[in-house]
Formats: sequence, structure tokens, C-alpha cells
Amino acid sequence: MIIERNEEMEMDAFFTLDERKLLPSLYRKLLVLLDDALQKEDCVKLRTCMRQAVESGSLKRDLFGFNPIVKDMQTAIIVAEEIGMKRASVLGLMLHNAVMARILTVADVEEGYGSDVAGIVRGLIKVNELYAKSPSIESENFRNLLLSFVEDMRVILIMISDRVNVMRQIRDTSNVEARLKVAYEASYLYAPLAHKLGLYKLKSELEDLSLKYTEHDVYYHIKEKLNATKASRDKYIAAFIAPLQVRLEEAGLRFHIKGRTKSIHSIYQKMKKQKCPFEGVYDLFAIRVILDAPIEKEKSECWQVYSIVTDMYQPNPKRLRDWLSVPKSNGYESLHITVMGPEGKWVEVQIRTERMDEIAERGVAAHWRYKGIKGESGLDEWLNTVRETLENTDSSGMETMDQFKLDLYEDEVFVFTPKGDLFKLGKGATVLDFAFYIHTQLGCKCIGAKVNGKNVPLRFILHSGDQVEILTSSTQTPKQDWLNIVTTSKARTKIRQVIKEMAARQHEFAKETLERKFKNRKLDYDEGVMMRLIKRLGYKVVTDFYQAVADETLDVNEIVDKYVEQQKHETDVRDEVTYRSAESYSLPTHQITDDEGNKREDVLVIDQNLKGLEYKLARCCNPIYGDDIFGFVSVSGGIKIHRSNCPNAGDLRERFGYRIVKARWAGKGGGTQYPINLRVVGHDDIGIVTNLTSVISKEQGVVLRSINIDSNDGLFSGSLTIMVSDTVRLEALVKKLKMVKGVKLVSRTA
Repeated sequence: MIIERNEEMEMDAFFTLDERKLLPSLYRKLLVLLDDALQKEDCVKLRTCMRQAVESGSLKRDLFGFNPIVKDMQTAIIVAEEIGMKRASVLGLMLHNAVMARILTVADVEEGYGSDVAGIVRGLIKVNELYAKSPSIESENFRNLLLSFVEDMRVILIMISDRVNVMRQIRDTSNVEARLKVAYEASYLYAPLAHKLGLYKLKSELEDLSLKYTEHDVYYHIKEKLNATKASRDKYIAAFIAPLQVRLEEAGLRFHIKGRTKSIHSIYQKMKKQKCPFEGVYDLFAIRVILDAPIEKEKSECWQVYSIVTDMYQPNPKRLRDWLSVPKSNGYESLHITVMGPEGKWVEVQIRTERMDEIAERGVAAHWRYKGIKGESGLDEWLNTVRETLENTDSSGMETMDQFKLDLYEDEVFVFTPKGDLFKLGKGATVLDFAFYIHTQLGCKCIGAKVNGKNVPLRFILHSGDQVEILTSSTQTPKQDWLNIVTTSKARTKIRQVIKEMAARQHEFAKETLERKFKNRKLDYDEGVMMRLIKRLGYKVVTDFYQAVADETLDVNEIVDKYVEQQKHETDVRDEVTYRSAESYSLPTHQITDDEGNKREDVLVIDQNLKGLEYKLARCCNPIYGDDIFGFVSVSGGIKIHRSNCPNAGDLRERFGYRIVKARWAGKGGGTQYPINLRVVGHDDIGIVTNLTSVISKEQGVVLRSINIDSNDGLFSGSLTIMVSDTVRLEALVKKLKMVKGVKLVSRTA
């Protein structure tokens, strides 16, 4: 009895009166949150261990005076409630102080609770040891601190939760200097980590509390302004929501709506960015529509809500954020729009489902739970891939912060330069891809690399966490087979571009060599004669001919001799037949026609099977029946139809994607003729042009409107405008025109 009484006295001495009152409620809440995740013997063993730790006298309060057991229980509640992690994380958190007090060893933890718990304990101990060295952001210890997180990546989530708990508790501390250090660290390390992991609720709380402690006056100025405007803001939100709620209910949707005032930190950032006072920030709050929808109907119902909201309120197209079609890399899914509400005020509306909302609040743990993976194994699977991003880096300070580009996608790898700069590439990327990603010149001179200190070839496939040093040689040049080595579009484009430029330089050199030979032999160089000679030598492409000259496959002297023969032969023929340039061709007036009087038929279906809409065919690409097309809503409200491969298509999609509507051809066509521009290049002979117009005139359903001919150096370039009803007839015509003798090129222009 005396021994038991002494133990109780020691426990009473360790806990203050307030802490003794708090402990039972914390314990009950933790049990409820963990549900059946804890095994029966876990609680008994944990209580025994905590008692032994207290009795040993080894447990110490931290610099803020916090009781370690109370603090760990508060953190454990955040870990379970806010993030959703269960047994291993909570037990690891609760036991690590006992291991540090030498009541238990890591081996004891592994034997009694499992390797999962032991791994977390090991990580937390290492973090505490590093914190004892007071690492600054510029130090090697700071880098080691970050690396220690990833021994078991759940340590990151526990440390974020611990920092949130500490930030909540240090409001009244007398240790102002320590509070400032903790607050700054929360801002530059833990808030970005929470953001990367999708823990937006915890991230906002860390940012707000950090601002509260580091810029007290600013924080309370904004808070007071928010309190002063709360009544009018609540009234406005209610007025905005009321009619929207009616429309959504009429649509048969299951949902709830809430208004959410933006965080103080977020408002302060807007004030700084826009250089305006509090009153100048127009979007102080957001309306969140949260749908109760089955997973297979999530996207369609979210877009249905979008349609209803934008029917009621004018949207700001520049403020559309679509994370439904392509979720953020940390799993965040939502549709954000900004609309003009009553009284001319802009309001942000966030549209998401219950599942998406939980992922936004609880981050990666919720993401994996919704993927149907039981327990924490799925979280482990992803976190293990993230660990690789930090393992082989020599960087420190803010550069190290940038390395936390955590991503849920499996088709990305993260690699580092020797200086520690982080780059993200597609899965399967090779050393050569990485070299071109850094710089084109580096890629062109690349002969291999050192990956994690070992020499590897160009084809070596990179993995997350690899540290890559590109090896170069001044004599190296890109090769055609490099296109088979690289996997990224950027590298492939750069290689093609460089090879093309190299070939152009070689061709120019070959051409200059030929012209020099002509000059030495006092011969006039005729481009037209040379083109015909090249064709006679069997080269379909001029560049292939010059490449052969550059490679010395063809002898320059032999080419000059054959050129002289070719020129003599053509001179003899022209003596017999009077030569007329294609440029002198004049289109007979009876062949000129216009599209006036052509009956326009409604052969277009726009957007959701809508017919009868007013539209115009864009002049920049002149689409015709059969082309792959899309519609673009112009400023005036009309719809312009563009070809999908229109020169302007990329820019329109990138800058004005919200104004793009689907469009397709309907019926069989044939009722309308469309103007098409064709470019034809061939030998400079009026006979060829006559043959071209003859082919066009004989083609059913095709009419020649105009023709313009330019001649230069034995070649003519013709611009033809024809009227044709569809792509089938156009393709047939182009095929026939290409077969006309002397024609070198036929192409459709915009």
C-alpha cells in the first residue's frame, strides 16, 4: 500500500491539477477516434509503460513547459482526427519518449508492438536528437532533419501534427524568442509540407498562427476587420446561397452548402500581392457546394452544379480552376469558379463531392482510403516512393525546401543535379532526356552520366532520388538514333531541331562547294536545271542529295559533268519548242466562279447536339465538310468554326479554353461548297499549269475560283483557290494533281 501511495504521489507531482483533469477526456477521445484499431493489450502495455517512464524521472518538460505525455496525446488526437492515421502512428508517437527515457529499447517496441511502430519510434527519436542541435535552415543539420523524416514518411505527418499542437499551445508562453523560432519554422517548413500532402486545413491553421506570432499587429488588424464585417458578410452569403439552394434542389441533387471566410494569412497575402488595404480584397470568402454523389456520377454532377451557378451568376472566365479533369498532384479534386454575385461583388464558388472534401481536409491518408486500400499499406506504398526524392542530394537551405515536390502520380520521377537542384521528368526518362531537359547544348554534347557516382550510358533509365551528373565531350553531336533513346517530347523535339539545323548547315556547305566548282569552271548555276538533275539522279528530297554531297557519297566533279549534260539536253529541246513561263498563264474567264448563290445547309451540330445556331467558318483555316473541327465563342457572341489543326488552335485552347465548344459535321454534306487554298510547286512550264487546270475542270463538284503564279529559277509556285464540298473530294483532287508530270508539291494552306 505504501509503495502504491508513493507511485500515486509521483504521478501527482508530474501532472498539474489542470493536466490531471484533462487526461481522462484526452484518453477517451483517443479511444473513440481509434475505434477498434488498437489491440486490447496495447492499452494495458501503454499505460504500464507511461507509468514507468514517469516514475523513472527521465521524462522532462520542454522549453515551453509542456508535459510530454499530455502533449503527445494531444498530437495523437490530431494525427487520428485530422489525418486519419491509426494504430502504428499513434503508438509510435506515444512510445518514443519512453524509448528516449530508456524505459524501453527500439527492439522492445518491435517485439511488443511490431516493426511498423518501431520504425516510427526510430524516426521520431532521430528528429528529436537533431532538434536538440538547434538546426538553422542554412545548416547541414537542417538537411539531415528533413532526411530523417523520410526514414518512415509517416514521421512527416506526425511532425506536422505536433507542430500544429505546439502552435495552438504557445499563445501565452513567456518564452517569446522560442515562440518566434517555432512560428517561422511552421511557416517555411511545416506549412509547405502540409500543402504538398494535401492537408489544407492544417496548412491554413499553421499559416494563420505563424502570422499571429510573427506579425501580431497585422494579424489582429485583419481579424478585427473580419469581425466588424461578419454580420454583413453572413447576410450576403445567405442571400447568395438561398436562390442557388432552390435551383439545386429542383435539379434533384443531394448536397449541402457552406460559406467559408478565407484564412487571415490568405487575405494578408492578397493585400500584399494587390498592394491594397483590407477593403480592397474583394473575395474574402468562398461558397462551397458539397455533393453527396456516387463516385461514377461525381464529375457529371459537379459540372451540372457549375452550369446552374453560371446560369444564375455571371462567371469570370479567367478565374476558372478545373481540378476535376486533372486533379492536383497531391490528390486534390475540386472545381473553382468566381462569379459576379448580388451588389456586383465577386464570389468564389468551390464545387466538390463529400469524398473530394475529405481528401482536401485530410490529405493523402483520405486519398488512399478512398482507393479501397485497407489500413496504412497504401499510404506506405506512396510514401516510400516519395522518400526516394530526398535520398541522394547534397543541397541545403531553401534549395532543400524546393525538393519537396511530392506527387501522387506514378508516371513521374524526381532527379537531382550535383548541386541539389530538383527536376521532374516522365517515368522511363533516360540520361539523355535529363541532359536535354537541363539545356539543349548540354544534351547535344552528352556522352553519358554519373548516376549516384557510377558511370552509366545515354540509355540509362533514371529513378526517383537519382543524383545525375551529365558527362560531355566537345566532339559529340546528336545522332538520328538518339530519337529511339529519349522518351520525353521535349528531348525529341530538341534533337530533331538540332539535327535539322546541322543538316541545313551541311547542305549549305555542300551547295557552296558545288557553286564554287561552277565558278572555277566558269559555268552559270541554274537552280531549275539542278533540281531536274537531282530528280533524275533518283533523289526525291533535295536535302538527301545535299547530304550525300556533304557525306562525300557523291563526287562533286561528277555532278558538275552531269549538270553540263543536263543543261545541254534541255537547251537542245527548247530550241525545238518555244518555251513559255508558267507565269504567263491566264485563267479563262469562263472558268472563274464564285460561291454566291450556293445554298447554305445546316450541316453543323454544335456543343450538346444543338442545331440551328448562328456560326461562321473561320478565315484563318477555312474548314470544310469532313474536317476535324471545334467551335469558338467569339466576343460578339457568335460561334466561329475552326479546324482542329488550325494554326491558331493551340493558342485558343490555352488562353480561352472556356470558350471552346464541341462541333461536328452532320448529314452527308455536298450541299455547300467551301473555299480552299492550295499551293502547287512545279517546273516552270505553262503546259504543266494548263494540265493542272484541266484536271480541276474535269473533277465533279470542284470549281476553280482563282489562280496566281510566281516563277523563280526554273520553278513556279502557284496559289489556287477552289470551291469544294468536302474533304473526300479534296483529297481525291490533291492526289490527281500530284500525279501531273512536273508537279513537285501540292499542299493545302490556311
